[in-house]
Amino acid sequence: MIIELKKFGTTLISRQMGKEAFLASQSLFKDVKEDEVIEVDFDGVLTFSPSWGDEFLTPLLNTYVDRLVLKNTKNPSVKATLEILQTTIGKQFKISN
Repeated sequence: MIIELKKFGTTLISRQMGKEAFLASQSLFKDVKEDEVIEVDFDGVLTFSPSWGDEFLTPLLNTYVDRLVLKNTKNPSVKATLEILQTTIGKQFKISN
């Protein structure tokens, strides 16, 4: 499964917006198979804040652990936010560029 974050906008900021995006995406996960990889694609995202990322990515990481893969993370805003999140939550994201 691929989740294109640009569908939620190109400027992903605020805790509230991240929570709303996470809740809106829940229907996508109903039929996820036990071994299915969840790819979160940052292509097209211009701005990505730690608060938005914490509300959206942290629950996914906690649920899917090694099956969660992040791609197209070379944007400086995305890279910096992912580093902050990994430090804050004490877990590493699997990144595939």
